[in-house]
Amino acid sequence: MKKGFFLSSIFVLLLSASAQSAEIKAINFAQKGEVSELEFILDANDIQASKFQVKEDKQIIVDFSKVTATDRVMRAFDTSEFSGGVVFVKAYKKPKNDQDIRVAVQLRDNVRSVLVRKPNRIILQIENRYGVFSQKKVEENQSYAEKVADVPVAKAGKLNIPKSDTIEDILENVVMSGKKKYIGKKVSMNLKSVRPDEILRMIAETSGFNIIVTEDVKKLEPISLNLLDVPWDQALDTVLEMNRLSAKKNGMILLVNTNEAAAKEAELAKRAKATMAEAEPLLTKVFPISYAKIDDLKIILSEYSSEYPNGNEAPASTAGGSAPTSATPTGVGAKRGRISIDSRTNSLIVKDTAEVIERMRKIVELLDAATPQVLIESKIVEVSERYTKEIGLDQGLGFGYDPFSASLQGNAGVNNGSFSFSTAPDSTRSLFGVTIGRFNKLINLDFKLKLMESESKGRIVSSPKVITKNNVAASITQDDQSYYLDTNISTSSNGTSTTQSWKSQASRLELSVTPQVTNEGSISLDVQIKKDSLTPTVQTGAPQDEVKRAIKTQVLVDNGSTIVIGGIYSYSQAENHSGIPFIKDIPLVGWLFRTKYNPATIKKELIIFLTPRIINSEEAGLTDRG
Repeated sequence: MKKGFFLSSIFVLLLSASAQSAEIKAINFAQKGEVSELEFILDANDIQASKFQVKEDKQIIVDFSKVTATDRVMRAFDTSEFSGGVVFVKAYKKPKNDQDIRVAVQLRDNVRSVLVRKPNRIILQIENRYGVFSQKKVEENQSYAEKVADVPVAKAGKLNIPKSDTIEDILENVVMSGKKKYIGKKVSMNLKSVRPDEILRMIAETSGFNIIVTEDVKKLEPISLNLLDVPWDQALDTVLEMNRLSAKKNGMILLVNTNEAAAKEAELAKRAKATMAEAEPLLTKVFPISYAKIDDLKIILSEYSSEYPNGNEAPASTAGGSAPTSATPTGVGAKRGRISIDSRTNSLIVKDTAEVIERMRKIVELLDAATPQVLIESKIVEVSERYTKEIGLDQGLGFGYDPFSASLQGNAGVNNGSFSFSTAPDSTRSLFGVTIGRFNKLINLDFKLKLMESESKGRIVSSPKVITKNNVAASITQDDQSYYLDTNISTSSNGTSTTQSWKSQASRLELSVTPQVTNEGSISLDVQIKKDSLTPTVQTGAPQDEVKRAIKTQVLVDNGSTIVIGGIYSYSQAENHSGIPFIKDIPLVGWLFRTKYNPATIKKELIIFLTPRIINSEEAGLTDRG
């Protein structure tokens, strides 16, 4: 019993693991020429996606089934600064179904779009102007085909391909413009002097769809047609094109009319829609604004206000309307809606139709978000090392010789010498020195042996910090003043005069930075750092030497990460000595005829670290809660 329970538990765990939803890792936007691309990066290759277009709202909706995504991936982003057809992009979980995600793409105008499947990616390609897709050349191994649930992706180049071999999908492909791929059952026709409506009826009977033709189509002149083994949808498309006919699909029904009549009907429908829009009442909505600049938001929303058709001004009798202050040129719609600003409450008052107000509400929700605040911390580390060594006779060996000193004294002579020794020498002392006034015939014997080694290390850390809002420049500065006494001596007929005055020198530490938070949560920094210093002076009252260092760069850093943006490393090694040529190079003996051995090594290093951090990630909608 226990064994069976154990095996069934393993089966349940494996089943639940296999049923886990796939994930959308990232959503990227790019504009490539006349096509805008919205790229969905997936962790699996079998995720299904479908799309449809809401022409009334100028939106494209992309639905993903059985997927999940983090809040960071699903956050909205504004693409209105690009010149393409996409304005906003927003992803959200579908109501009452957490396993499905819907992506709403707001367009400037109704243009065509397609889904392209690639390994672990689905790309939504959108025209930046209508007609781009039909003008593009066919390229191998690429497709503008749409990927929908349970439909394999076609690989026939950049063509309009039916989603499936059903009548509805084939007819939908026929009524689309551009280059197409035909997949219908092949038929053969050899007709002479047959009216186009009769040819269409024969194709409909062969393929199994219903066709309705207008009286204008029935009046067309007969044509002759000879087709051999061609798909029936290609034959249908050929007949429509030869006779300048326009087709409209309604399920399995195809409505066929002449192009002239279809254009007239479209114009009448446009006028009827404009008349209804002109009669639609205006509503008033107040939008309190918390974070966005209200003047900039007003300019953005004014582009979505409803307009009076045909370039007419607002009628004086329109309820709630506000007539423009000047006449609108013919062919350009006059603004029917109105947007006002209440500075006291920082609110926008919108007067427009219900549809426009709802669209503006969505835009305000996306744009009126907390501005990210960024803390920028920099560390400037200066390290210096100095090493010197002195080995040898200081001032050489000195002595004198008196050949008559022994006979004059009648003995070994008078010794008058001194000896010095120090265990803690400084720069003015010798480790070992002997001075003898007289030793037998030697007089004034003097030498000083110097053994000196000096080592010094230093480290200076400067850490300026500054906090600022996204896309707002900030700077912090520290000045250190150093004073010295300046002495001027002037000579005149009355004598020499001396004047003294105090003068100052300044060393500055400055950090200037402008952060920009990207859609992925990284931080782009435009940073400039200046670090001045004054070196110690050797002579009292003399000005100090100035050292100026600066760096200016642009860098992209992940939130909270530390990066080295620059550094300076200097290394110097010096040695100098002098002596009698050739003799100074003789081992041991040469020490008596040259200056001491004094090598010196100096190392200096400057490193600059930078750490940006978003301090209000959750309020700005940048926190990854997944």
